[in-house]
Amino acid sequence: MLSEVISAAYLALWISSCAFASAEDPFMTRALQLMSETPLIDGHNDLPWQLLKQFNNELNKVDLNTLETTHTNIPKIKKGRLGAQFWSAYVPCETQYKDAVRQTLEQIDVVHRLCQKYPETFMFATSSQDIMEAFHMNKTASLIGVEGGHSLDSSLGTLRAMYHLGVRYLTLTHSCNTPWADNWLVDTGSEPSQHNGLSPFGKQIIVEMNRLGMLIDLAHVTEAVMNQVLDMSEAPVIFSHSSAYSICPHKRNVPDDVLTKVKAKGGIVMVNFYNDYVTCSKTANISNVADHFDHIKKVAGAEIIGFGGDYDGVTRLPEGLEDVSKVPKVVAELLRRGWTDEETKAALGNNLLKVLREAEKVRDNLKGKSPDDVPIPFNEVKTSCRTSYGYRNAGAVHSLGTLALVLTLALQALIT
Repeated sequence: MLSEVISAAYLALWISSCAFASAEDPFMTRALQLMSETPLIDGHNDLPWQLLKQFNNELNKVDLNTLETTHTNIPKIKKGRLGAQFWSAYVPCETQYKDAVRQTLEQIDVVHRLCQKYPETFMFATSSQDIMEAFHMNKTASLIGVEGGHSLDSSLGTLRAMYHLGVRYLTLTHSCNTPWADNWLVDTGSEPSQHNGLSPFGKQIIVEMNRLGMLIDLAHVTEAVMNQVLDMSEAPVIFSHSSAYSICPHKRNVPDDVLTKVKAKGGIVMVNFYNDYVTCSKTANISNVADHFDHIKKVAGAEIIGFGGDYDGVTRLPEGLEDVSKVPKVVAELLRRGWTDEETKAALGNNLLKVLREAEKVRDNLKGKSPDDVPIPFNEVKTSCRTSYGYRNAGAVHSLGTLALVLTLALQALIT
């Protein structure tokens, strides 16, 4: 009996302490309220990569309820009020020209299996409607983004197959050039440009992604690619995990002139929490992260901002943001800085929902358009690991396809 009384006393003390803490920080109270009304949608989380590195994707050996070697587990997700997550299907650049497609398919499979293993927590999602349905069911909507164009092996057919498997964005490059696009390291001078941005086939990729309704992710690309895509894409684009270059001049971040173009296109920049992109140093804090939100809002408005923490894909995180459970602290900090409820809800998830809906609208408007089946020229992808099946007379066909693409883009420019 005495033990029951003691337990009840401890419970009462815990409840009162929580109430006191809540009363002590009205901004956190308001943050949690807003997060109960609008889903927090995060643009990039590398948990699938950690499951490959640590467990070789053997999910039967993993319990996400108790896993402590990652930034992300189910208790942390619940505490962090994570409404929707784009899980990254990432494989390293070393897989390019080798087994990139297989490895990426296995990472896509991992996301599907996570949803199957933990149906009470995750709901697989492929649309804006799915996100809201999961949110109303108190589940985390689970979407897939493929991080790196090398995962396609320069194949439009592979792009379409991945879309059918649920992939809803493609990061055009990671940290290596593909046979059709330059990566961000080119802007640092550490790698040469191969395409001055996008090759003709790279532009085919953009057009086909618009037709499919797959979001184009410009994190990890050169400024030339950013501008080319912003000029030609019919749908809004995203930066799934990048911050503001004016606050931290790292080439993975977004310059102000590009921010204004993202606004004009109706796109979104989802702020990365990696210290190196937040402060350009090894240390950072919550206030430093909020500085990026403030700057992007000042330059292009609150309507282009989102969250792209990059948890489980980075080695250094700001003090106070060590795992996904801590994200509400950023929301509270924005409110503390005078962000309105509407602006905060926009950054939480409404902006991403708007972008996704617009991409879906573009897809629906293009539903009468045939899939592009003109392959990349064989000489642009020829390696000892690649066969030439299907390439008979393909060079001449591709020349016509490229000419048609150039004419189409010229026509679009004249119309706009």
